[in-house]
Amino acid sequence: MNDIRTVAAATGFAFVAAWIGFSFGEAILCLLGAAVFWVVASVATGKLDLAALQSRIAEDPDAAPAPAPAPPRARPRVQ
Repeated sequence: MNDIRTVAAATGFAFVAAWIGFSFGEAILCLLGAAVFWVVASVATGKLDLAALQSRIAEDPDAAPAPAPAPPRARPRVQ
């Protein structure tokens, strides 16, 4: 079950089965619960670094260096 397509197909099947068996809202809660447990398992096994994730999320896009200003244009000479 290491193939991403197999995992995606199983997840899609489980979601639709939960949707049919319960309701749409409860199926969404099942996906949310699965996502939470995936994150917990990833952190526990060391495959997800929360510090690196936090630094990526907290990056300020305005902190990027601004482009250099254009050089001043020469004024035309009057004849």
